[in-house]
Amino acid sequence: MKKRQDMKSKEAHALLVDIGNSRIKWAVLRGRRLGRQSALEHAGLTQQDLQRRVLRGTRGISRILVCSVAGPRLERLFSAAARQATGIAPEFVTSVRKAGGVTTRYGEPWKLGVDRFVAVIAAYQIARARGACVIDVGTALTIDLIDGDAVHQGGAILPGPPLMVSSLLKKTAGISRRARRGATGGGLFARNTRDAMEQGARYATAAVIDRAVAEAQLLLRRPPLLLLTGGGADRIIPLVQGSWVSVPDLVLRGTALRAGLPVK
Repeated sequence: MKKRQDMKSKEAHALLVDIGNSRIKWAVLRGRRLGRQSALEHAGLTQQDLQRRVLRGTRGISRILVCSVAGPRLERLFSAAARQATGIAPEFVTSVRKAGGVTTRYGEPWKLGVDRFVAVIAAYQIARARGACVIDVGTALTIDLIDGDAVHQGGAILPGPPLMVSSLLKKTAGISRRARRGATGGGLFARNTRDAMEQGARYATAAVIDRAVAEAQLLLRRPPLLLLTGGGADRIIPLVQGSWVSVPDLVLRGTALRAGLPVK
């Protein structure tokens, strides 16, 4: 019994944090078990907000691991909040040529978004020899392919559905005037301008996902596992053809693996 307790005490307890373009997501990893992911919009958050909402309940944590694409201002704010609340300096993971058992073919690996890099690390752990097409539906829509030999073949970046809609609202005065009423839902052939924008963005996203899977199958010579993640994935999933697996905490899982921590 004592030996089992000693082994358990050596297991790493870490706070995993994913700071995206518009949201911050986090969960606690205790040993190999990842807790439930929480999320909130980070616009306007103060240091005190981060301490009260993100960094609470971190007793026993020995590391804070962060995947961030939000930029230096928010990263500095989070670092200050973490040090104040826990006394621990956060570790920001980065993209490199090879880590977590995965190699990227990106020409300049440090320019690969770290959220994409850790996502394919986690995707390979799930898909293994089958390979995976990884779709992250957020402010941006990212598509990445990891093959069965753990090689990241590259990917694509598009505006996410909300960004498609907001660009229309900002750049087309006529549409903007006609789209002031709220969306009422429905299929592709909408009967008001707001619905037409919302549904157009959703269907366009689903269509490019379907095309990405088809292209991936040609490259891999086998159907890849389709993994969907990101805050906007739930609205796209019903429109995607074929089978898929939803992994909302894929980036957090990859962050742990990038730092050398196993996750169940």
